[in-house]
Amino acid sequence: MKNTIYNILAVLILSVLLTSCGDKKVDAHAHDIEVKTEVKQEEHLEEAMLSAQQFDALKMKVATIATRQMSGFVEANGTLEVPPQNEAAITTVVGANVVSIKVIEGDKINKGQVVAYLSHPNIIKMQTEYLNAYSNRNFLQKGFERQNKLYKAGVGSGANFQKAAAEYEASKALVNGMAAQLKLLNISTSSVRNGTIFQRIALRTPIEGFVQKVQVKMGQYVDPQTELFEIVDTHHVHADLMVFEKDVYKVKKGQKITFDVQSIPNQELTAEIYSVGKTFEENPKAIHIHAEIENKEGNLIPGMYIKGRIQVENTETTALPESAITKEGDRFFVFSVEKENDAWSFKPVEVIPGQKDGDWVAITFPNEINPNTKFAYNNAYYLIAEMKKGDAEHSH
Repeated sequence: MKNTIYNILAVLILSVLLTSCGDKKVDAHAHDIEVKTEVKQEEHLEEAMLSAQQFDALKMKVATIATRQMSGFVEANGTLEVPPQNEAAITTVVGANVVSIKVIEGDKINKGQVVAYLSHPNIIKMQTEYLNAYSNRNFLQKGFERQNKLYKAGVGSGANFQKAAAEYEASKALVNGMAAQLKLLNISTSSVRNGTIFQRIALRTPIEGFVQKVQVKMGQYVDPQTELFEIVDTHHVHADLMVFEKDVYKVKKGQKITFDVQSIPNQELTAEIYSVGKTFEENPKAIHIHAEIENKEGNLIPGMYIKGRIQVENTETTALPESAITKEGDRFFVFSVEKENDAWSFKPVEVIPGQKDGDWVAITFPNEINPNTKFAYNNAYYLIAEMKKGDAEHSH
């Protein structure tokens, strides 16, 4: 009887042990499947895969990280300007009426070209007075020469000779003064002496350039020294930037500047500093710097607003093009690259961006990387989108 009971107990214990072992195997197998699934999911989330066709279509650029000379810079704003000798205000020296206008704003003109004609009775009067003065001078010259001969021969009085000489010299001075006035009006005195009286006078530009302003109308009476036209020679347009007090010590002659003209989008121009101001403007407290533009393109007009960056130092650092970097939340990533058979694997690597120089951005890696690691140099935004797309597909 006792043996029978022992046998039954043994069978029951063995059954429990076998059942327990079977459950553990099932649990272990299930856990193994779960871990493998998580690993696969984690691996899937951490890479983007491109086929060879996608790689070629996107024109992917792949290379190891190299050092690059990056420029530190000072930001400065300003305008396009021209030197004073390349601007001209055209005025008249006598009051007159505008009878003809030969240019409009924006016209290109050459030095000496006529921009307008003026007319007034006073202009005619000046010519007739000059002609009378010139004729009187010739008469007095003959009287002087006659008195000079008589005086030298001892038959003429000294008083008559001195009077003739004084009248002749005064007439010469008057004629020369009136001739100078006519010259200012661009009137030929030789033509007037030959009997030609000009009813209108020409206004001419003293420099070549473009007509910036036309401030008169037909028939308008203009006073002397009133600005009628403004001419600007844009061949010598340059960048005039304001540098604030805190950055003045960094700026010097010969440094390069890159700048954008607000009215000409998507075009970067370069210039070199040729002059640094020595006095501060009061509001804001800043100095002027002047830079010669090296690649003058487009219609650069004085007064255009510009935003520039002055390159003040060069440092050697690791850098990648801006298109190789993408932002996800508060973190920045680039993509390491490995070729897997005919496909390409891109894995995000966190970086800390630094200063920017043109299209390049200095970067540092929080964790050490293998110097032979290759990185994508472009299309980072597309790669992060591909990775997210893969994540969404996996979640389904």
